[in-house]
Amino acid sequence: MGAAGAALAAPAVRAQGAAIRIVVPFAPGGSTDAVARLVAPGLTQRLGAPVVVDNRAGAAGSIGTDAVAKARPDGQTWLLTFDSHATLKALLPQLPFDPDRDLDPVMLIGGAPYVLACKPDKPFRSIADVVSRAKAQPDGVSYGSTGNGTIGHLTMVLLQGRTDTRMTHLPYRSGGLAVNDTVAGHVDMMIGSAAVVHPHARSGTLRTFAQFGPQRLPALADLPTVAEAGIPGLEAEAWWGVFAPHGTPQDAVARMNAALKESLQEPNVRRTMEDTQQARLVMSDPAGLATFLQREVAKWGAVVRDNNIRAD
Repeated sequence: MGAAGAALAAPAVRAQGAAIRIVVPFAPGGSTDAVARLVAPGLTQRLGAPVVVDNRAGAAGSIGTDAVAKARPDGQTWLLTFDSHATLKALLPQLPFDPDRDLDPVMLIGGAPYVLACKPDKPFRSIADVVSRAKAQPDGVSYGSTGNGTIGHLTMVLLQGRTDTRMTHLPYRSGGLAVNDTVAGHVDMMIGSAAVVHPHARSGTLRTFAQFGPQRLPALADLPTVAEAGIPGLEAEAWWGVFAPHGTPQDAVARMNAALKESLQEPNVRRTMEDTQQARLVMSDPAGLATFLQREVAKWGAVVRDNNIRAD
């Protein structure tokens, strides 16, 4: 047993039988739910207690996040959330909790670039195709995202500003729901993390045509970045982070961080994260998540405020 494993062993005995809850503030079917369910078995093994995933969707993720912010800081309740966490304070100024004050960082798991995708019979094969159609038909091109104020939506707001176009936004409650309507042709295209979109692109039910990462994703090596398509400086990556109620004992935070790291490094889990979820694993310490989040809040909060965007 390694040092991390030894650090987990004694607390695991004390926690035996006490269920540990990972709250996902989005509906089942999206990438956040998938990541939580992927690591849950490993956490159960390492923490010595059943780990259950509790989906509490709604209000841009604030309902589930609020439940964690108000939970007892006893190491039994954790939040596994998505990149939209960075926009909560700007998007919902009347939140019944303070994300900075009421939640403690645990780990930045990793990230994946946002991509644009459509049903194969749609006419979009590049950003230029979208811009051309949107200029010819203002508000005539529709796109789906996982909700108002999410990073995907804000990225499209920036894209429209950079290209002087107007498109129609259709917000969904999860990436899975957005995919379903895009595959069915009810929406012209969608913006979603590569984690959600790539499996459908690989199966042929969706066609990807642009990625917003700083460089091409290896699994989508033939897909140009938005910068390569002539719109530099417009980057957006989905990310997953874990938080605890403020005041959770530091030894409990350290145990969860270590258990997450070990679980994510299991060969089958890492392979799924990198190949299926298209994630770039970071597995940071709590301070790493805190620093990263500060940058994301500043970047995307400004887009929310500058465009007067509110949650659904």
